[in-house]
Amino acid sequence: MDRADDDARKVRRDRTGPGCPIERRDDGTWQVRGYPTARAVLRSTDTVQAGLGIETVEKLPARIRRPVLYRDGPEHREHRRQTARYFTPRRVDEHYRELTERVTHKHLNTLRTEGEARLEDLTFGVAIDVACGVIGLTRSRPGIQRRLERFFPEEFGRPGLTSPHGIYWLLRQNTNWLRIYLADVRPAIRAHRERPADNLISHLIAEGCTNPEILGECLTYAAAGMITTREFICVAAWHLFTDAALRERYLTGSETERLAVIHELLRLEPAVARLSRRTTGALDVPGADGPVTVPAGALVDIYVDEANTDPEAVGAAPTAVCPGRPATAGRYAAALSFGDGPHRCPGADIAMMETNVFLGHLFALKGIRMLTPPRVTFQDEIGGYVIRGLRVAVDQG
Repeated sequence: MDRADDDARKVRRDRTGPGCPIERRDDGTWQVRGYPTARAVLRSTDTVQAGLGIETVEKLPARIRRPVLYRDGPEHREHRRQTARYFTPRRVDEHYRELTERVTHKHLNTLRTEGEARLEDLTFGVAIDVACGVIGLTRSRPGIQRRLERFFPEEFGRPGLTSPHGIYWLLRQNTNWLRIYLADVRPAIRAHRERPADNLISHLIAEGCTNPEILGECLTYAAAGMITTREFICVAAWHLFTDAALRERYLTGSETERLAVIHELLRLEPAVARLSRRTTGALDVPGADGPVTVPAGALVDIYVDEANTDPEAVGAAPTAVCPGRPATAGRYAAALSFGDGPHRCPGADIAMMETNVFLGHLFALKGIRMLTPPRVTFQDEIGGYVIRGLRVAVDQG
């Protein structure tokens, strides 16, 4: 094992408690930190999605179909079944790998030409191009990266009508919704209505979704496929820049060995470290001293970063980088970083392939080096990190 006695994590989050697998706070919220307990909650059919702005979505008229992220039960399972074909390992390899290779070369050519760049700009460009290909946003006007930067800012405000701050954020977000709809989503819908393609937007059109419903789905997939992937690639690159032994292991390894490194880094640095569920029935889950019953109607917060470093689940030295851990393999090599159960991230294979392709080409560049380490901030609601200011440079000529 590598660095068995060290905490290798770059992103240092404040721990929330003494480390009990599950406990109830004074306000009635349940907090889950143990891996088996977290997995049991996420896999349960007696829970529904909570957090992630679901309170706002629930205020929409009943006739408007909710994005898949906010649905549960049979309707949600049917949607996931019908769209699963877009995310299978075979499709990722046959349909998205060439796209990822092409857009990676395009954005790294910018780095070669200019000599240096901010890594978050390069990774966001790649993430946008790949996600747009999967979703079907193929007719966007120039400036999509700028529009998405405004829609997903580094720091979010809370929209509302009771303060100048809330009114500002309400107007800002509505304006950003409209910009993305007019410049990106509506042109794609029109194109795919005339000539259907094998992508998500064409599928939603065939299902009879309205334009606003398609916009909601596109932004949901954009958040998962663009934002979290961008941040994780930056963190993974940061690890490789600062750990010569790990970088050598990655660069000389087979694709399977490289993916093991990436999965292990994602286990340590989950891009989404907080998930929430609300129970719809009494739920029995593993506790420190036996089963614990969470009552119906309870809010459960799952601390993914802490569950991922549960030594009983992942083995010794849980905060060290140890690719290929016997306890974490296959679908769950990154532990719970992609979630679990009905809402497990469908794009996990795309994210891993995309990260591997980009990092492989980045670190193959002549003279690639990190000029400045990044600063780290957080998106509190999901425990997500934001990586900014990591500047990289290459030799020119």
